[in-house]
Amino acid sequence: MIKEKNLPNGWAIKPMTEVVTWGSGGTPKATESQYYDNGDIPWLIIGDLNDGVVTESQSKITELGLKNSSAKIIPAGTLLVAMYGSIGKLGITGIECCTNQAIAFAKELRGVSTKYMFYYMAMMKSKLISMGKGGTQNNISQTILKSLNVIVPPPEVQDNLVFRIEELFSELDKAVETLQTTKQQLAVYRQAVLKEAFETFKRKSVPERHIADICDYIVDCPHSTPKWVEEGKLCLRTTNFRKGFLDLSKPNYVSNSTFENRITRLRPMPGDVLYSREGAILGIACIIPKGLEVCLGQRMMLLRTGQNLNNKFLMHYLNSPFLNSVITENIGGSASPHINVGDIKKFLIPVPDINEQDQTVQIIESRLSVCESIEQTVDTALAQADAMRQSILKQVFEGGVV
Repeated sequence: MIKEKNLPNGWAIKPMTEVVTWGSGGTPKATESQYYDNGDIPWLIIGDLNDGVVTESQSKITELGLKNSSAKIIPAGTLLVAMYGSIGKLGITGIECCTNQAIAFAKELRGVSTKYMFYYMAMMKSKLISMGKGGTQNNISQTILKSLNVIVPPPEVQDNLVFRIEELFSELDKAVETLQTTKQQLAVYRQAVLKEAFETFKRKSVPERHIADICDYIVDCPHSTPKWVEEGKLCLRTTNFRKGFLDLSKPNYVSNSTFENRITRLRPMPGDVLYSREGAILGIACIIPKGLEVCLGQRMMLLRTGQNLNNKFLMHYLNSPFLNSVITENIGGSASPHINVGDIKKFLIPVPDINEQDQTVQIIESRLSVCESIEQTVDTALAQADAMRQSILKQVFEGGVV
């Protein structure tokens, strides 16, 4: 942190406790329906925070729930900071509401404005994350918030700094919006490539076969949630699934004994096709790459192709608009949409000769490689935009020229 002597005249570094009085909310007992049913008091959880003005809540509680918990009514215009899980996520209340205990709120500000502290806490987010402690979910406490120092310029300077930050962020937002639009267009292009490739076989009336008839194995994953460990054997989750490949930038591990237990039905092999069968990313296919030893988590199935079916041909077909429409027709469940192994076994797939399958895969991947290259460029630019926000905040709050 910058030293006070290096700040502009009139600026000061003060303990957080001199600047902000923090409070936190509470949770009415979940088993008491009278605390929630027909409630009309907005009750914020971390999922409601949006790094902006919060005007609605996923949940509401009753007056009785408020009285019988640590939840407190807070006014509109109050600064919010997430302490659990998504550490440092922010919000400013746009409505009168209350929060659970995972959210800290500024009960009183002294010598700083809400907007100024909002952006100051945005700058401090990475520091807060590094101070988090816990097991499966890192948390911070009000004690950690209170341990921070705050750079405090004169009030009129604070207003100018907030104006400049929002001016620069607005320009960044426009650039990010363009990049996000490009990503959406790439997703549409990806589906168009797959649609065109497999539509050819429809026009040619190439015979279709049930997927079960041309796969050596179609196996559901274990239904139990494994116990995760810091180091051990790699276990895949559907969060690792991307259309066409596995993303292992955030790997998950299980113990050797858990690994052996989870491969008793069938040991996953490089080249096997994996398919997400449930939840938010239902209907995504990818392939286990060479040299990877893994077991499977939940909500997925494994398909092992026979010698007359190119595994990548199957994967691309599973990711195509044709299968997406079939899945929509066969989907089950409401709280957690899913398809079963029995469903996918009945799905039909065009089966040209193996040489034509190989050629189709080459055409698809040639076109998609261009798409992936552009997407990587877009993702890099988006990451740079996030880094730019932090750079802007750092320069502003350390008295630099932006």
